[in-house]
Amino acid sequence: MSLFGHPEPDPVGAGQESVWDYPRPAICEPTDRRIQVLHRGVEIADSRNAWRTLETSHPPTYYIPQSDIAMDHLQPNPRRSLCEWKGQARYWDIVTGDTRLEAAAWSYPEPTTSFEGIRDCIAFYPDPLDECLVDGEVITPQPGQFYGGWISQYEAGPFKGGPGSRFW
Repeated sequence: MSLFGHPEPDPVGAGQESVWDYPRPAICEPTDRRIQVLHRGVEIADSRNAWRTLETSHPPTYYIPQSDIAMDHLQPNPRRSLCEWKGQARYWDIVTGDTRLEAAAWSYPEPTTSFEGIRDCIAFYPDPLDECLVDGEVITPQPGQFYGGWISQYEAGPFKGGPGSRFW
């Protein structure tokens, strides 16, 4: 445990970034990695034009342009929340066949100036979905039910969200 109350960062391997080097407050940046979302045999999203948000101790969250999403599988949900950096979030249900995943995706239709890149993009909670992939790798969902980060081979942790990490 460091003097600041968070654990020591894991060693960083070749091709990895430490989530402890990500900034606070959070930022967003474009990525050319292939981002895919699959559920019940349906390709919900496939993009090489996504944005990722980066915040200290969190794996990236990917925001996919609606033009790269099968929007016929998304339906607006009345849920709303507020992010101190991004603004007001609106939620989406994912519908495939007779399955509905409530509030399993979210967007910022009017993001703050610093997050303008994610306007008209949607992020997906990976936990309830069958597969979320980064460059063909099935990712691991960020621990906890609150966060929507995607853990891949590209990130070194430890990651906020698990037991004991609330005040990191």
